[in-house]
Amino acid sequence: MSAIHASEHPQSSPAAARILNRIAAAIGCRNQQAEAAVALLDEGATVPFIARYRKEATGGLDDTQLRTLAERLAYLRELEERRASILAAIDEQGALTPELAAQIDAAETKQTLEDLYLPYKPKRRTKAQIAREAGLAPLAEALLADPTRAPEDEAEKYLNAEAAALGFTDAKSTLDGARQILMERFSEDAALLGELREYLETHGLVTSTVAAGKESEGAKFRDYFDYREPLAAIPSHRALALLRGRNEGMLHIALALDTDLAANDAAARSSLSTATGTTPKSALPATAATMKAANPCETRIARRVGIADHGRPADKWLADTVRWTWRVKLFPHLEGELMGALRERAEEEAIRVFGRNLHDLLLAAPAGQRPTMGIDPGIRTGCKVAVVDATGKLLETATIYPHEPRRDWDGALSTLAALAKKHAVQLISIGNGTASRETDRLASDLVKMLPELHLTKVVVSEAGASVYSASEYAAREFPELDVSLRGAVSIARRLQDPLAELVKIEPKSIGVGQYQHDVSQTRLAKALNAVVEDCVNAVGVDVNTTSVPLLTRVSGLNGTLAANIVAHRDQHGAFPNRSALREVPRLGDKTFEQAAGFLRITQGDNPLDASAVHPEAYPLVERILADIRKNIGEVIGDARLIQSLRAEKYADERFGLPTVHDVLKELEKPGRDPRPEFKTATFQDGVEDMKDLRAGMILEGVVTNVANFGAFVDIGVHQDGLVHISALANRFVKDPREIVKAGDIVRVKVLEVDLPRGRIALTMRLDDTPGNAGNAGNTGNARHTGAPAKAQARQSKRPAHPEPQSAMAAAFAKLKR
Repeated sequence: MSAIHASEHPQSSPAAARILNRIAAAIGCRNQQAEAAVALLDEGATVPFIARYRKEATGGLDDTQLRTLAERLAYLRELEERRASILAAIDEQGALTPELAAQIDAAETKQTLEDLYLPYKPKRRTKAQIAREAGLAPLAEALLADPTRAPEDEAEKYLNAEAAALGFTDAKSTLDGARQILMERFSEDAALLGELREYLETHGLVTSTVAAGKESEGAKFRDYFDYREPLAAIPSHRALALLRGRNEGMLHIALALDTDLAANDAAARSSLSTATGTTPKSALPATAATMKAANPCETRIARRVGIADHGRPADKWLADTVRWTWRVKLFPHLEGELMGALRERAEEEAIRVFGRNLHDLLLAAPAGQRPTMGIDPGIRTGCKVAVVDATGKLLETATIYPHEPRRDWDGALSTLAALAKKHAVQLISIGNGTASRETDRLASDLVKMLPELHLTKVVVSEAGASVYSASEYAAREFPELDVSLRGAVSIARRLQDPLAELVKIEPKSIGVGQYQHDVSQTRLAKALNAVVEDCVNAVGVDVNTTSVPLLTRVSGLNGTLAANIVAHRDQHGAFPNRSALREVPRLGDKTFEQAAGFLRITQGDNPLDASAVHPEAYPLVERILADIRKNIGEVIGDARLIQSLRAEKYADERFGLPTVHDVLKELEKPGRDPRPEFKTATFQDGVEDMKDLRAGMILEGVVTNVANFGAFVDIGVHQDGLVHISALANRFVKDPREIVKAGDIVRVKVLEVDLPRGRIALTMRLDDTPGNAGNAGNTGNARHTGAPAKAQARQSKRPAHPEPQSAMAAAFAKLKR
C-alpha cells in the first residue's frame, strides 16, 4: 500500500517521498522501515501489534518510535494537504510564480507555509487596501525608492476628489495611507517574519506582573508578581503556572526583548544614582548609548527593506514607518504566535510527563491473585469494607465505625477479623484518603490479632476510585451496591492488579500529571489512551477472567467486541483455545490477527495459548519441536534446552530472526510479566499528620507523581511531600525519572514543614541539613532553571524556588481530588 494515497495529494509521489524522508530522520531509521510502518498503520494495524509481531517488516521499530512516527505522519499529511491548498489558492489568483512555488514546495513547517501565504490570504478590507483604492500606492513606492523626496510635497500631488471620498483629504492623512501600504507589505514579508521570529525566540523574555488589586487574592502566584525569564528557557510547569495566573485574572503576561529590559534597568539605575548621589555596587554604568540603543528588530526591518537614516527628507518618515510596522503589526502578531507556541510546548511536555507517570503506575507491581480486603477509610460515615477473592470477585461487604464520632474500635476489629477468617484473606488494601493512617493502625491491630493468616497490609492510592464507583460500568457490575462500597472493591482490586483495575477509570482521573487541567483535554486523552494501550498489551490479558474495560484496550478490539467476548464467555463457558475466539460475533480474521497474541488462555488445550507467541507463529514452534524431537510440554520453560538452540537455524522467509528470537524467549519464560516484584512501604508509627512531622525525620514513602521539577512522595500524612529535582541525588539531575518513577519505595528526610501552605519539603540526600529547603531550587542543580547565566544575571527578581511552591501544592491537591 502506498504511504500516501493519491486521492489525498495531487503530487502523490513527491509528497510521499518527502514525508518518508522526514519521518525517517525524526525517529532515526531507514526510509524502508518508515514506509513499512506507514503501510501497516494505513492497513489498520495497531502500534502494539506492529511493535511486537511485525519486527521483520519495520526493522525492529519499538512502540515509542512507532508512536512518534504516527504523530509525525498525521502532522506531515496535514502539512502536505495545506501545501496543496495554498498552491491552488495562489494559482487561482494568477499570482503563482516558479520562484514562489519553489519556496512553498520547500517549506518544512506549517508556520513557514502560512508566512508565504500571508500576502495572498483573503482578508477583510484593510487600511492599506483603502489607500491603494485611493491611488496612494505610487506615493508609497516613490518615497521608499527615493528618500530625497519631501514627503509632504509628494503627498500634495495625490490630493484629489477620489482620494478625499475615501478619507484622504490632506497631506497628513495621505501620508498615513501610504504608510499603511508599506507597513502591510513589510509585515507580510515571509523571510523577514522568519528572521524576527528567530530573534524573538532567542532574545525574548516572558514577563509577568500582578494585576492591580489582586495581591491578596492571587497570593498563590506571588512568585510571579514581578518576574521575567527567557522565552527559550522557561520550563513547562512554570509556563503553565503563568498562563493559569493570567487566565484567572491574577497576572499580566507579556513578551519583551532582553535589550529593552536591559535598557530600562540601566535607566532605572541611572535615575537612582542621580537621585541619591550614590551608585549601587551591583549596578552597571548606564551610558547614553545603552539607553538610546535602537530596537534590534526595527533595525532588522530597516535593513531588510533598505531604509537608513542619512538625513534625507523622507528618512524620518520611513524610520517612523519601520517603527510602526514593528509596534503595530509585527510585534503583536509574533507575540501572540510565540506565546501560543509556548503554551503548546508546555502542554506537550506536561502531557508527556503525565503519560510517563501513568505508564509507571499502570505497570506497578501487582500483589497477585490472593484474597484481599479493601478498606475505604472514612470518619463520620464510617470505613467501607469489601472482600474479594483471588480473581477479584466480590464476596462480602461491611461498614465499620472505628473513628469519630462512634469510636467503635473493638467492634470494627471484630467485624474485620470475622471477614478475614471467613474468606481466608491474605492482603489488606487501605485507601490513602481521609483517616487512612488511623485505619492503617486498625489494620496493624488486626494483623497482630490474626498471626495465623500472615496478613499483609498496604496503603494504596485511591485516586480515581470515586470516579469508578459512579461509573456506568460499576453500576452494571454492582447494581445493588452502594457507591461508597464500590470504591472499597476498587481499592482491593487495585492492590491485586493495578493495571486491570485502573483501566476502568478515565486515565486523566488517575491524577499523576502536572497542570493536567490546563492542557488540551483532547490531546491529553489521546496520549493517555495510547499509554494505556501499550501497557495492557505489554502485559497481556487472560481472556477467561478479564473485564470488558481491560479487553477494550487490547490491540484490535473495541468496546463492542470486548462486550461480545465476555457475553460469549458467560454463555458458553471459558474459551478452550485461541481459535475459539473466532466464534465470537463480529470478531473477524483481521481482528483476530491484531488481538490473538495479546490474549492469554491459561490451562487451555494448547500451552502456547498462555504465552505471547502469536498463533501465526505456531508452525515455527512445531518445526522447532520436530527438529529436537520433543513435545511442547517438555520444552516450555526449559531454559537450558532453549538457550542451547541456535535461532539462525529456524529463520526462513516467513519467520525472520527477530521472530525466532522472540518465540524462543517466550518458550523459555511463557507469559512472562514485565512488571516488577511486589514490595510494600512501611509508614512510621506515630507519624499520621503533617503536625507530627519534624525537620530531620527520615521516613519511608511511596512516589506518587513525578514532575519535571521533582517527585511527590506519600509519607502517610495525607499530604504528599515534594523532593525537588535538586534534592534527588548528589549529582546534577536533568530528568527526575532518571532517579525515581511512580510507585517506587524511597527513603526521604524531612527538610521543612509549612503547615499554612500545606507544603512538605523532602530530600533523598539523607545527609542534607534541615532548614535549607528555601534553597532547594538552587542547590546542586542550579542549571535546572534552564536560563543562561547572563540571562539569570539580568533578571531582577527571580523566585528563590524555580517554581511557585504554593501553586504546586494547590495544583497537586487538585490532581489528587
